[in-house]
Amino acid sequence: MLDREGFRPNVGIILLNQRNQVFWGKRIRTHSWQFPQGGIDRGETPEQAMFRELHEEVGLQPDHVRIVARTRDWLRYEVPDRFIRRDARGFYKGQKQIWYLLQLMGHDWNLNLRATDHPEFDAWRWNDYWVPLDVVVEFKRGVYEMALTELARYLPRTDHRNRYLRGGLRARDQEAGPSHGAGQAPADPVLFNRMLRGATIELPPGATFEPDPHTNEACPNPEGTHAAP
Repeated sequence: MLDREGFRPNVGIILLNQRNQVFWGKRIRTHSWQFPQGGIDRGETPEQAMFRELHEEVGLQPDHVRIVARTRDWLRYEVPDRFIRRDARGFYKGQKQIWYLLQLMGHDWNLNLRATDHPEFDAWRWNDYWVPLDVVVEFKRGVYEMALTELARYLPRTDHRNRYLRGGLRARDQEAGPSHGAGQAPADPVLFNRMLRGATIELPPGATFEPDPHTNEACPNPEGTHAAP
């Protein structure tokens, strides 16, 4: 189902835990990480498609989550020809997406990557809200940046431990540019990602950094990284 411009209607899902970390899934048999997403079938509303994709890709039911916000309008990205099937070239252009920000009301053990016979992910982890865009396929990065930026204003309040961590970033944030206030990222999410990777952050006693899922330093099953059953 394509619109007149050749874009397929689609939904994207940013799933939060209670610490405002986001579900980050590794596409099956690849090294690429992304948010859950999927096409809108004929006759479906974006919300209906979102709940269907949530179950198919992550194994969650509607009562496991709360809708926090959604993007106001479609966000579009074009797919390079080399990623398009030959029989679709010439009329398929890319995806137009409505993005949903969801809060997990259930538990980590409610997540199930094998809810269907055609899983999209073979591993997952919780990641900081401003995910590292360099592990996202290049042609999707712009949409990720737009969705994260638009929905960031709706992030729920978090506990004092997260505020402590954000406070540790504040001095570095001021060096990079004007202050954005507690709990807010710089206006340029790409700059913020680079800053995070290079920042030296004072952690509370007993806290440690989780290894990035795309580096060789990650252990086979670090805390916060969940392999599919």
